[in-house]
Amino acid sequence: MHIEPGVVDGAKIALGYATGAGCLGLVAAMARDGLARNGVLPFVVRSLVATGLVFSFFEILPHLPVGVSEIHLILGSMLFLLFGAGPAAVGLAVGLLLQGLFFAPFDLPQYGINLTTLIVPLAGVAFLAKRIVAPGTAYVDLEYRQALALSAAYQGGIVAWVAFWAFYGRGFGAENLASVGSFGAAYMTVVLLEPLVDLAVLAGAKALAAGHGDLFLQRRVRCAA
Repeated sequence: MHIEPGVVDGAKIALGYATGAGCLGLVAAMARDGLARNGVLPFVVRSLVATGLVFSFFEILPHLPVGVSEIHLILGSMLFLLFGAGPAAVGLAVGLLLQGLFFAPFDLPQYGINLTTLIVPLAGVAFLAKRIVAPGTAYVDLEYRQALALSAAYQGGIVAWVAFWAFYGRGFGAENLASVGSFGAAYMTVVLLEPLVDLAVLAGAKALAAGHGDLFLQRRVRCAA
């Protein structure tokens, strides 16, 4: 989901700075809501765990260059379900920044672009979850179709944003169209895998003793809203 250096350059990269700044504001808003709901210590712990996971997603899990970008297993819906929107947003923003600072400094000029690609779909997942998951349903009791819908929303959002940046930067030539198409087709395979990962992780959370791990996981994982 990284936009490679040179895809959006020159004066056009200013749009990435603008959308990135807006997404930092969105991260701050979700963080404030998370702090108000859960308190400082749980929020900080969950944000740290989410950051560590995001950094691992980038640097440890396999990633493959395809078309205009790379295929990364960024489990955005899993982060949302386990930790809540606020910690997930902080984890994505900080994990992406750390990855750029320590392993890929050439990605830093595209930080705003890549942040937008990760955060806007997360906001979409948070919105969708309120519509398709009943208030009386704990996340450990999600059905596969619900997990699939959340995963599709997140990964589909990533594909849409990558396509936007590629077309914005390089236009609609045949080569760019083919590159975006191959990336989108390959990336959507993640949609088939992520719901299974989500449900497996939630099953593990359900197996924990009552009350154990509440500092690390949001209460909604095992308790109805």
